[in-house]
Amino acid sequence: MKYIDSHSLDPYFNLALEEYILKNFDIDEEIIFLWQNTPTIVVGHNQNTIEEINLPFVNEHKIKVVRRLSGGGAVYQDLGNLNFTFLIHLENPINLDIKEFTLPVVKALNQLGAAAELSGRNDITIEGKKISGNAQRLFQNKLLHHGTLLFDSDLEVITKALQVGFDKIQSKGIKSVRSRVTNIKPYLNNKQMNITEFKESILKELFQGREIKHYPLGEYDLEQINKLVEEKYSRWEWNFGYSPPYTIKNSRRFSGGKVELLLDVEKGRIKNCQIFRDFLSLCDISEIEDALKDQQYQSEVIKEILAKFDLKYYFGDISLAELMTVFMG
Repeated sequence: MKYIDSHSLDPYFNLALEEYILKNFDIDEEIIFLWQNTPTIVVGHNQNTIEEINLPFVNEHKIKVVRRLSGGGAVYQDLGNLNFTFLIHLENPINLDIKEFTLPVVKALNQLGAAAELSGRNDITIEGKKISGNAQRLFQNKLLHHGTLLFDSDLEVITKALQVGFDKIQSKGIKSVRSRVTNIKPYLNNKQMNITEFKESILKELFQGREIKHYPLGEYDLEQINKLVEEKYSRWEWNFGYSPPYTIKNSRRFSGGKVELLLDVEKGRIKNCQIFRDFLSLCDISEIEDALKDQQYQSEVIKEILAKFDLKYYFGDISLAELMTVFMG
């Protein structure tokens, strides 16, 4: 077993690292690495990002959003969360059992005093509350398995960041199943343990007394990982534009009247826009609808387009800031 230590807290780098190892390494023995991210929402490969996040909250708190290779639901991560990744060579994927990866983690947590257990297909819980979600991705004869460990995360932020702010979204994306969550730290024997000590303890338990063989990333490795970051993981096209087609229906009532919005979005771009209001406008609203078509469904883009119009002729006393709450939730 080899261990790769990612010193980066950048979610774009860490997810690019996973893909790079999976697709480029000849995995002759199991590889494991433990890693952390600054505040981030990681969405599943087949999810509609907008359907999973509270976009205004995410933008306000500068939470990064990134899409991963594996399926499953969206998760919030911060520096109180520890991620683990296993990469193995598979002779026969048909016989794969997810417990091969989750049971060692459960045993490690129990050794530290947390009475963790497997729940459902891919969760680890304590007292019925979720502390870990797991997902997998197969590539050729190699498998990537990764999961989260809520050690001491901000549970209030988790709730708010993953709370969608629209009246209705229709899409074919895989929707997350929300579960009650808790942190691991209060259940440990050593309640003064910090996450660095927790990381070291988990790693030691996973290696079960065997020598921890470190694999240092070389200059070429880092170049290729950073190339993936630049070309894929940090790009709006991957994190938002890759979402399946979806329709947003939203409405807000302001002191100046009510505005309703219907948007069809494909590959992250607005394909159809209809704006309804219960008051008379001086100008034809279709001018704004047409201006928004084929534009990226992105806060900065929409705000810039709307700002080009003298909005009082279209929306009366409703401000640009109020309109943005209709468009972005």
